[in-house]
Amino acid sequence: MGTDELTSQIIGAAMDVHSAIGPGLLEAAYEVCLEREIESLGLRAVRQVPLAVTYRGVRIDIGYRIDLLVEEDVVVEVKALAAVRPVHKAQLLSYLRLGGYDRGLLLNFHVEHMRDGISRVTNGWNAADEEG
Repeated sequence: MGTDELTSQIIGAAMDVHSAIGPGLLEAAYEVCLEREIESLGLRAVRQVPLAVTYRGVRIDIGYRIDLLVEEDVVVEVKALAAVRPVHKAQLLSYLRLGGYDRGLLLNFHVEHMRDGISRVTNGWNAADEEG
């Protein structure tokens, strides 16, 4: 399965979760529901994947965690914020770089319409606020 098809399936799952429970909940609730929805599609999703920083050849485990890693390929950062700021996209880009991943999704569930809460981030460029 190509990455674009995979990200489209993840976005569809996020839209299903948002339609079912709406905005206004904590990030943890969306994360668990999204994991279940993704797995119902027959995809592998792992929550809270540890991510270390390597500095000058030394691995430093300081508690960074990827919200969801889908098919060991796409990093998903789940938010429930009034507004996504550049720092949130920078966080996802850092996770991509640290983990050696190419593509990520920043999904903000605190929106009226889920399509307005989707940002695609790729290691090397940022195509923010695209729909799937």
